[in-house]
Amino acid sequence: MAGLPAFPAATRAGLEAPALLTSRGFALRHATDADLPALQQLYADTRADEMAGVPWPPAAKQGFLAQQFALQHQHYVSHYAGADFMVVERQGVVQGRYYLLRAEPEHLVIDISLLAAQRGQGLGRALIEASQAQARLLGRGMTLHVLRSNVRARKLYEALGFTACEGGTPTHQRMRWPAS
Repeated sequence: MAGLPAFPAATRAGLEAPALLTSRGFALRHATDADLPALQQLYADTRADEMAGVPWPPAAKQGFLAQQFALQHQHYVSHYAGADFMVVERQGVVQGRYYLLRAEPEHLVIDISLLAAQRGQGLGRALIEASQAQARLLGRGMTLHVLRSNVRARKLYEALGFTACEGGTPTHQRMRWPAS
């Protein structure tokens, strides 16, 4: 997409797709610039419920979401250039994204998003658990930020051992999973 910064070149192997994903026909690979239109649609899908109540014409909503996606993408690639920008796909179609910064002292889940049709199927849990296993081997913990209003995601993270900690914002709760 014109005007958007490119994804950084992958400098190492990405996270291997967990067995739950592969058994269901999903693959995990590094994102490319050709994925940007699908990732923009994914972003809009993640905000569909929120935007449903906004009394704007469809074109205004689309423009707003495109602008917000562009700003988010620019922020992610400029602030987390060393991250793994991964795409979750099935039969060549983007179904989600998983952006993970594997660094010391803690890995950071930058973003995990799935299309509405894929949520609640255990895919996100499998990605996080695989990342926890890898971080544990390196003696590292993990952190993430979750929208305070996203109760479902917060409950998942708590079930995976994440606890609320300092460093959040008015809209997002910071959570940490210790290596031990």
